[in-house]
Amino acid sequence: MKSTFAWLLMGVLLSGCLIHAGPSALWMYTDGVPVSIDSLVNPASFLELKPDHSYTRDFGRFEYGTWSLDAGGLHLINQEHITQLYSPVTFEGINMNLDKENFERNPLPAPDAEHDPFSLDNNRWRIPAEYKETDAEIKKRLYNHCQFWKAYFTWALDKDIHSVDVRSTPTALKIYGNGFTLKPFSDLPLTWINYFYDEEDCKKASGMLEDIMLHKNMAISSSQNKYKVFIGIFEQMERYLK
Repeated sequence: MKSTFAWLLMGVLLSGCLIHAGPSALWMYTDGVPVSIDSLVNPASFLELKPDHSYTRDFGRFEYGTWSLDAGGLHLINQEHITQLYSPVTFEGINMNLDKENFERNPLPAPDAEHDPFSLDNNRWRIPAEYKETDAEIKKRLYNHCQFWKAYFTWALDKDIHSVDVRSTPTALKIYGNGFTLKPFSDLPLTWINYFYDEEDCKKASGMLEDIMLHKNMAISSSQNKYKVFIGIFEQMERYLK
């Protein structure tokens, strides 16, 4: 009888943990075809709701700000002080249904911005240029892009995530199982091109990446862990872009 009671109590406690897990998590888009949020939502779209009520997200446009959840729905106030309300919001297991779109709960990255691939610090490259940038500024944008990828694969490694999406994130790089290559300009995502002030700056960025790939020594790790291989590659890319 005691044993049965203990198991029942444990079940109640565990279910209570699930019920009260709360919305703080990294939410990744899982539906194949967007319904209502944004036509640019894709498998790499994310909404990071942090315990301190700050958030970042990319539903086709990167933004950051503060969030709150009440009976009326999920309120997001972005960096431009614009409030967006999503209602209804429902939670079921590891899923969050946000205005008819489904998102899956993923473990939050490390709390410090440097090691969080979804933090503002690692996503400044997603903020479109407002003026024609210098070579140094374009290189800084690419450096930040590599910081994102390094933190992204580190997060996957640390959280023991079996696989992560590498095809949907806007980038000039085509990532394979054990390396990457540079996409031709005609294959670049429009979102990536629009991060730059004009096509000339975007082509200049591609030229900088191509120069590294053609003329710099890149040591590829012999590790069987694909995440460690990519972490090593992007660490080297960072050094060449400094």
